[in-house]
Amino acid sequence: MKPRVCILRTAGTNCDKETAFAFAQAGGEPELVHVNRFISAEKSLDNYHILVLPGGFSYGDDIAAGKILANELRCKLNPALKEFIAAGKLIIGICNGFQILVKSGLLPGNDTLEQEASLIINDCGSFLDEWVYLRPQGKCVWTKGLPAEIYLPIAHGEGKFVVRDKQVLARLKKNNQIVFKYSDNPNGSLESIAGICDQTGRILGLMPHPERHIDIRQHPRWEKTVGASLGHGFLIIKNGIEYAKNNLRR
Repeated sequence: MKPRVCILRTAGTNCDKETAFAFAQAGGEPELVHVNRFISAEKSLDNYHILVLPGGFSYGDDIAAGKILANELRCKLNPALKEFIAAGKLIIGICNGFQILVKSGLLPGNDTLEQEASLIINDCGSFLDEWVYLRPQGKCVWTKGLPAEIYLPIAHGEGKFVVRDKQVLARLKKNNQIVFKYSDNPNGSLESIAGICDQTGRILGLMPHPERHIDIRQHPRWEKTVGASLGHGFLIIKNGIEYAKNNLRR
C-alpha cells in the first residue's frame, strides 16, 4: 500500500507542494488539504496515515510564528488529533510546522496540550537561510538508520528553541525526546536543539527542511559527494513512509 499523507495547508503556507513531492518520491500518496476542510468536517483525519505540517508563514505569522494555526489545531481539531495520535499514526512539522506543533502543545506533548516550549526570534535578530550540520539522536521513528551527522538547509526568522522551565528540559532529556542538535548552533537554540519528538517517537518537529534535500544534487557541494544519490532529507521522509507501511493498517 501507499501510505496516505495529509499535507496540511492554510493561508501563508508555501512549502506544501515541494513537501508533497518529497513524500510522493518516498512512496507515499500525498494530498494537499486546507485546514478549513477538517474544521468543517468535509474531510477527516481518519483517512490518513501521516499528517504533515509544512513550512511557510501560516496566517502571515501574525501574533507569533505559527500561533494562529496552532490555536486552530488545539481548539477546533483537538478530539480528531487525539484520535489520530492514539491510533499510532505519524505527524511531522517542518519549520513553521514545528512552530505550530510546540505552540499547540502537541510537542513536547502533554494531556492538556499546554504549551511548554516555543521557537522565538533568532539571536542574530534576522532571517537565516543557510545549510547546517545536524547530529541525530533520541528515539524517533523518523530518524532510524541516519548517519551520525546529516546536512540540511534552514530558512527561518524564529527558530531559537526555548522551554518554559528546567523541568521541561529535564523531561526531554530523560525521555530521549531531543532528536536533532545543531553542530554549530546558528540561532541560539537552547542546548543547540534543532528538533524534538513526543514520548512515542512518532511526532517529530524540526526547524531544518528535509524536503529540500531529497536528491544529492540539491546539496551545495553535490559534485564532490561521491557514491551517494539520495539526500539526507529523503532518508527522514522515507523512514516515515516505511513505518506507516509496516505498522499502520489500511
